[in-house]
Amino acid sequence: MVTKFKKIFFAVTCLVASVSVSFAQGKSSEIGIFLGCSFYLGDLNPNGFFNQFTRPAGGLVYRYNLNNRFAARFNAFAGEVTADDSRSSSLYQQQRNLNFKSSIYELSAQMEFNFLEYEIGSDKHIFSPYIFGGIGIFRMDPYGEYNGQWYELQPLHTEGQGTPSNASAPYHLIQPCIPFGIGIKTSFSKTICITLEWGMRKTFTGYLDDVSGVYPNPAELAAQQGPNAKTALALSNPSLNPDKASMVGTERGNGKDDWYSFAGLIISFHAKKLINACFSYF
Repeated sequence: MVTKFKKIFFAVTCLVASVSVSFAQGKSSEIGIFLGCSFYLGDLNPNGFFNQFTRPAGGLVYRYNLNNRFAARFNAFAGEVTADDSRSSSLYQQQRNLNFKSSIYELSAQMEFNFLEYEIGSDKHIFSPYIFGGIGIFRMDPYGEYNGQWYELQPLHTEGQGTPSNASAPYHLIQPCIPFGIGIKTSFSKTICITLEWGMRKTFTGYLDDVSGVYPNPAELAAQQGPNAKTALALSNPSLNPDKASMVGTERGNGKDDWYSFAGLIISFHAKKLINACFSYF
């Protein structure tokens, strides 16, 4: 069974490599995997880089080396972002008592600039720091925890979207982003490139965590949500403040756009040489 699995894995890898080479038209190209972590910056985690809310992440990478200085890259990354006011050192956040988690699925296209000449498999140009930037789209789906269960937050309109006091439409779960960051790459062998990278993602939504505006009118939210009213009200305002009526229309979030990050290790393989290895294996 293990041998059969290895052959299937190799066959799929070879197929992807073959497609990569066909697009490369003689230029150097790589395929690889990303293993790392993800976190977010927003209302529930305003300053927390690589802290208790950091989660595992992974993905696939295709890099097309235009020359020794520039490369085009395509990513398919997945991770999770999360935060919890109750675990914050801020007394304001502890009192607010919001929480969320969301899967992140990202597709992006980027350009890399190598500060030093670099070529995978080269004996001369084996190392370079680099910067990258590009464009992408991602899908989010924030959930909130209530009584030990997790509920999808967007359909609950936790800030009263669509009620008489808030005519705005619910936020979209698919959003654009701008990825950018820094990294270091080295040609580990004739076939393998090892890359260490940290990238930030500028988004154009404050609702990655479902928190951006003000507390809604609870009567209007309850009327809108019907049978889901109890859950919607609980997740909209779980504040420890006993006088929740006084909070209607006050700040629930700061209205600023959220950010998220992927950081980790990329192991990529020279596509043409990988194909040759595949043929040798079979």
